[in-house]
Amino acid sequence: MIDISESVMQFLLAFVVVGPLLGAAAALLPAPPGLKGKSPEQAVLRHGVTVTGAVLVAALALALGFDHDHPSKMQATTDISWIPALDVRIHLGIDGISLPLLVLTALLTFLSALHAYFKMPAGPSPKAFVPLLLLLESGTLATFAVLDLLLFFLAFETVLIPMYFLIARWGGAGRSRAAWRFILYTLLGSVVMLLGLLLIGLEAGTFDMVALATDNGRSLSVSVQVVAVLAIGIGLAVKTPMWPLHSWLPDAHTAAPTVGSVLLAGVLLKMGTYGFVRILLPVAPDGFRTFAPYLAALAVVGIVYGSLACLALARRGAKGDLKRLIAYSSVGHMGFVLLGIATMTPTGVNGALFANIAHGLITGLLFFLVGGVKDRTGTTDLDTLALPSPGHRPPAGGSAAPGRPQEGAALYGRAPRLGGLLAFGAVASLGLPGLGGFWGEMLALFGAFDPADGLSRPAFLAFMAIAAFGTLLTAAYLLIVVRRVCMGALPPDAPKLPDVRGYEFAAWTPLVALTVVAGLWPKVLLGLTDPAVQQLLAGGTR
Repeated sequence: MIDISESVMQFLLAFVVVGPLLGAAAALLPAPPGLKGKSPEQAVLRHGVTVTGAVLVAALALALGFDHDHPSKMQATTDISWIPALDVRIHLGIDGISLPLLVLTALLTFLSALHAYFKMPAGPSPKAFVPLLLLLESGTLATFAVLDLLLFFLAFETVLIPMYFLIARWGGAGRSRAAWRFILYTLLGSVVMLLGLLLIGLEAGTFDMVALATDNGRSLSVSVQVVAVLAIGIGLAVKTPMWPLHSWLPDAHTAAPTVGSVLLAGVLLKMGTYGFVRILLPVAPDGFRTFAPYLAALAVVGIVYGSLACLALARRGAKGDLKRLIAYSSVGHMGFVLLGIATMTPTGVNGALFANIAHGLITGLLFFLVGGVKDRTGTTDLDTLALPSPGHRPPAGGSAAPGRPQEGAALYGRAPRLGGLLAFGAVASLGLPGLGGFWGEMLALFGAFDPADGLSRPAFLAFMAIAAFGTLLTAAYLLIVVRRVCMGALPPDAPKLPDVRGYEFAAWTPLVALTVVAGLWPKVLLGLTDPAVQQLLAGGTR
């Protein structure tokens, strides 16, 4: 920890939230002649890298200046009256729960801007792309930093419009339909969520999330808590996404450009689960306990459903899309996050928060890698990738088994570094011990083994067993993907593919390194989240 004054910490947090918004406005202005470079398009892309890089530096400075001895304490707080008549305040702050998500968002947005600088998605001018990317970053960072219910809702909604346009204008086939489904599902969920937030604020007499968490539901009747949890939970579940409210996700991921998929999976899905932990668990604990078994049941259905959908897409002849498969895998992985939250135990909630970060790192890496595969081969269709062209014959000693067609894109032979990274992302995603994907899912299962008082242990033991079975299905489909895309005999005349380029190495290496660090040194993250979770569940956030 570096000793940074509270006023500097306040400025850093304000800059992290507002900086991208100011950068988005500046990106719309003409570039000064000395900064245009080869073209105005290059200048605005460089501007996006600069702004997101500055925000990442500020987020890292916040992490370095954070008091790691007291992670349950709200730090870098700003509290200014905004709408006195409604007692709405511009209240910002971070603790051990929000800080990792803040840094993850800043990192993934910077890596996306860097990737777009060298590989701009096909579509309209970067003059529109960069402001939308920065507006998306500002809304996401604000969601994790604000401590007022109405501000949380505004930040939560801010991300919808830029993500809609990123999909609709820079996406691939089916982008218009996917963008409309995304916006309609999330807007309808948000309308219901707003009613629940207003109910809590008006009944409790405040919209301040710190005061509400400290009150721990004592000023709200059980019936009010039940209604509020149901309303807010629906809006959060759509964004998570929880089965059966997930159907917008596969289309959105399949159609979105690479950076859109990275940010959608790595950051936007975390906003929903963060709301469960930050708002529903401490503010309406009795209402949440009523719905916890149902939430856990839907979570484990999502785990199994997502895995079975991936297995169906991965089989030969299914014409499965690799981006769509990873999207369905997110339904399963976020199911583990919801299961951990539903246990209402420190172990389960810590597992959920760990799985949130791990999923952002690993799935962000996987979408970058799949984008790299598509750039080189022109497709993400598994059957097209896996089957060699008609004139190819396997080399001596590499013949296919009798009656079975030779299969495999042979990425290990055609682009070995890219193939190795794709295999790394797959084994990290399936929860291999020693990598980041392991600890979150394991802790969620441990939490289900011994849920909080008032929850049925036999029911949660059944949920734990089903979720554990889901981990086997996850391993099955990811290993099938590795076999079909990375392995296979390399025909003598098969064209080589360009291996990992310099800008790709720069964008992907931090995600690989952090996945390894999270797997080998989980205390880095759990040391931040555990004290904050303990205090949150006990009823209070100072």
